[in-house]
Amino acid sequence: MQDILQQIVATKHQELEQLCAKKPSLRKALLQSETGVIAEFKRRSPSKGWIKEDGRADIIPLAYQQNGASALSILTDEHYFGGSDDFIRIARKSGVTLPVLYKNFVIDEAQLYAAALCGASAVLLIAACLTKAQCKSLLDKAHSLGMEVLLEMHSEQELEYAELEPDLCGINNRNLGSFVTDVENSFRLAELLPKDAVKVSESGISNPDTVKALRQAGFRGFLIGENFMKAPDPGQALNAFIQSIVR
Repeated sequence: MQDILQQIVATKHQELEQLCAKKPSLRKALLQSETGVIAEFKRRSPSKGWIKEDGRADIIPLAYQQNGASALSILTDEHYFGGSDDFIRIARKSGVTLPVLYKNFVIDEAQLYAAALCGASAVLLIAACLTKAQCKSLLDKAHSLGMEVLLEMHSEQELEYAELEPDLCGINNRNLGSFVTDVENSFRLAELLPKDAVKVSESGISNPDTVKALRQAGFRGFLIGENFMKAPDPGQALNAFIQSIVR
């Protein structure tokens, strides 16, 4: 009979292999999609307060998947966005199999372990929060845990972070200091990014025609949250948005 301790340790090795195994690829999902919509589960905003305080992680993310999302983003910051790591776990248990972006303000590798443990496929790193060296270190650690990195930049000065060759390059249309949003920021910075970068436009996208124009400018991902979350039925709102893109 096998020693019980050896059995437990063997099981732990299996669990660690699963933890560090490569997750569903956000990059691949966007490159293969004709819409590229990353639908976001976002219950609260620092600038607008509660968007959908009773939004359920076992209903809305799965509804996004069932209504055509290419990938999901789930806010996990609790204090400012009303989020939780548990929301990703709950979404996975509800049947979500799409790539999931861990959306938070990551400043330490401990958060990367948390992201991997809750079932995230990719993590957001924000250039404005990190030195280039810190960003490189976190990017490497995320990769070692089997996750991709969406590196978010907002200004021309931050574009040097793209030299780190993240899996995806995000342009945030919202200034994180003033929270002023301008989609023109994506158009302005797109041509300055590496030509082979998988580009993601973030924030302030509410019109399907904007997505079409951004695709023409080279973007393959479009992170949209408030536009869907403020609707009575976020899944149906996503469906109608996608239908308008593909017409």
